[in-house]
Amino acid sequence: MAVRHRLIRTSPQTVWAVLADGTRYAEWVVGTSSSEPVRGNWPQLGSAIGYEVRFGPLSLTNETVVRRCVPGETLELEALAGPLGTARIAIETRTWGDHCLVIADEHPLRGAGGLMHNVAVEALIQVRHRAMLARLAKICEREAAEEERRRPLGQVVSPKPDAGGARA
Repeated sequence: MAVRHRLIRTSPQTVWAVLADGTRYAEWVVGTSSSEPVRGNWPQLGSAIGYEVRFGPLSLTNETVVRRCVPGETLELEALAGPLGTARIAIETRTWGDHCLVIADEHPLRGAGGLMHNVAVEALIQVRHRAMLARLAKICEREAAEEERRRPLGQVVSPKPDAGGARA
C-alpha cells in the first residue's frame, strides 16, 4: 500500500475545511484538471465529486465517492477510473502539537489497476501523494497565514475547547 504522511503547519480544523469543501478537490488532487460536486452533500457518506483528468488532447471524466467519513478526522474515498478500475484513498488528519499530521493511504480495489498493481505502480503513487500533500499543505498554510494577517492586532486567539490534545 502507498502510505505517505506530511506535517502541515496549521490546525487540523483548517486542513479539514479544505478537504470538506467539494468545490476545491481539483486544487489539491494531482492529475485532476477540474471537479464539481455531482451528488449529495460532500463529504457525507455516498456523496460524489465528478472530476476530469487530461492527457494532452485526451480526457477522462469520472467520479470520486465518499465511502467513510469521520468529520474532522478521516475521509475515505473510492475513485472510479472507468476501465482502469477503482482505488481506495484514505486521508486521515491528526493533531500534532499546534499542527496537523496528514496521512494518505491509497491502493487499487477493482479492475485493471488491481491486476497491474506492482512495485512500480506503488512508486508512482508515492510520487503522486508527495505532490498531492505538498499542494494541500500550500493551500492550508496560505489560508492560515491569510487568516492570521486579517486578525486585529492584539486579539488573543484561544484554542477551541475540543481542539488539540489526545483523542479518546
